[in-house]
Amino acid sequence: MNPRRFIVVSLTFLLFISCEKKEPFRLGGNVFGTTYSIIYYGNANYESAIDGLFTDVNKSLSTYIPTSDISKINNGEKDVKVDALFKEVFQKSERIFQETDGYFDPTVGDLVNAWGFGPEKPLNDLDSTKVSELMSFVGFDKVKIKDGLVVKRYDETYFDFNSIAKGYGIDVIGRFLESKGVKNYLVEIGGEIRARGTKPEGKLWTVQLDNPNTDGSRSAYTLLQLTDKSMASSGNYRKFRITEDGQKYVHTINPKTGYATESNLLAATVIADLDCADVDAYATAFMAMGLERSKVFLSSKPNLEAILIYVDENGELKEFTNRK
Repeated sequence: MNPRRFIVVSLTFLLFISCEKKEPFRLGGNVFGTTYSIIYYGNANYESAIDGLFTDVNKSLSTYIPTSDISKINNGEKDVKVDALFKEVFQKSERIFQETDGYFDPTVGDLVNAWGFGPEKPLNDLDSTKVSELMSFVGFDKVKIKDGLVVKRYDETYFDFNSIAKGYGIDVIGRFLESKGVKNYLVEIGGEIRARGTKPEGKLWTVQLDNPNTDGSRSAYTLLQLTDKSMASSGNYRKFRITEDGQKYVHTINPKTGYATESNLLAATVIADLDCADVDAYATAFMAMGLERSKVFLSSKPNLEAILIYVDENGELKEFTNRK
């Protein structure tokens, strides 16, 4: 397959704000290893408070911070009392793990590391025997929270909430803004979005999905208008590595097999009137499921809208969507 046919799905904002209305607050910077942009219509600048919330999420859920709660748990500490942030992400993960028949599973962290996509060093001698060994520690049905402590059936089980934590961080900020009476806002982190209300004069928030340009330029694949929706995308078009023998491994680890191999589904975007954490997790699950299983799953979830970009048997880019 021609690599130039890989779809690159990313999100940029088209911010056409009427000059006849009060200008919004605009915040932006770097967080969670990517960039963020926040636009809201309110009466105060909450940048300092929002920075504090980002810190709270990192202290609870970042596998890249050695002193975070999740890092301590992954390192075998058994007396870590998890906070409300960790508990909510854990509970959401448990529910979506069950809904997707295990295709969304944040206990796959050891394999994420082994294949070279996590904070730990990859394994150079990774073979089917080692993959099978690591798979014995995978399964969200093998972990639970009891009395505020995480209980693991196997000490080796390694949590990696990166496939849901970015969306959850967006929800934390969105809820904070709502607690301050802000009704019209858009929070974006690394392309994931939570949009509430509208821009002035009732105009919807407009976001853009990009074409798969391999030269680094950006052009529109399609435009989407959102209000009171969350949106997240997952894909294997950016995060991958190619070994010396030409084998390609992608960052989405299939929790059913333990392997990081590519399917014909290149990108999944999910939109719903749910938390961004939820659609973030569903998009990740679809990449593990592949096209056909994702379509079947969507038929049972009428509240989820999706845009699935895939390559057909002729190597042509195609789109499946159930958007109304």
